[in-house]
Amino acid sequence: MISLAHAQTAGAAADPTGGLMQMLPMILMFVVLWFLMIRPQMKKAKEHKALLEALAKGDEIVTQGGLVGKIVKVGESYVTVEIAEGTEVVVQKPAVGLVLPKGTLKSL
Repeated sequence: MISLAHAQTAGAAADPTGGLMQMLPMILMFVVLWFLMIRPQMKKAKEHKALLEALAKGDEIVTQGGLVGKIVKVGESYVTVEIAEGTEVVVQKPAVGLVLPKGTLKSL
């Protein structure tokens, strides 16, 4: 009976690919997750950071909250946006969603 138990454990340890084959589905899932979710999100974050660094006075923007206006003043972490004549709002830079082409506000 004991010799049977030793024979079973020796057979399992002799399989060199057993551990790798068990980890292969987990590795494949991580690779798919990387290319479908993580990598595109990192690319989008990099583009948004470049957009925020390029903000300048006079740019027409849309905030993530939906406000449309023209940048009047650019600070370190805040921008002042004129949303109507004489109405200015201070907005955090990360809240800027996109920069509109020049002259878009006149067509609205």
